[in-house]
Amino acid sequence: MLPAFFVAVMLVAVVAVGAKVMSRNGSGANSLAQALDALPRSGSVALIVQEHENIIVMDAAVKTLAVASKPTTVNPAQVIASQNAAANSSSSSTSTTTVSAPPPDPGTAQNIGYTMLPQFGFNQTTQWSCLLDLWNRESGWLYDAENPSSGAYGIPQALPGDKMASAGADWQTNPATQIKWGLGYISQVYGTPCNAYNFDVANGGY
Repeated sequence: MLPAFFVAVMLVAVVAVGAKVMSRNGSGANSLAQALDALPRSGSVALIVQEHENIIVMDAAVKTLAVASKPTTVNPAQVIASQNAAANSSSSSTSTTTVSAPPPDPGTAQNIGYTMLPQFGFNQTTQWSCLLDLWNRESGWLYDAENPSSGAYGIPQALPGDKMASAGADWQTNPATQIKWGLGYISQVYGTPCNAYNFDVANGGY
């Protein structure tokens, strides 16, 4: 078996050298595969051919595995930045903001509302502009504003208007009574004037 193997190897070498010498451009049958094809297919030669093919297949498999198994690297900073951008985009699309407003003129209904905010636990700096815009939308801060369709009445547009009687018997004509009731309603239902304003903008009413 072993002498036959060496004979086959010698034959391959002889054929390869002979093909290279005989070729006009020097390229000839200069590969192992071409040399093997030129040999008579004895058992030893067939074994060498099979081993050569196995080596080719294994080499291709190793290269494929090296590419497929290469881990994908992720930059943590990019992931965090992407999450922050998505969160900022979501919050900006669902929230409504208002511009800060200065304190109103004394003696007006707006001044009454501004003064009453702390009595209900509301911060004048952060909540006044929301209350101002809310009741500008609802009634224009007019104590006798009445919605002809629904019957809502007064500065906070209570529906029905006589709900405000719980804050005072003069609810029909007294802005302070209406504002007192309106701030109590906002506190119980929405928590803050800004929450009420955002809801009003989104739903056309509060």
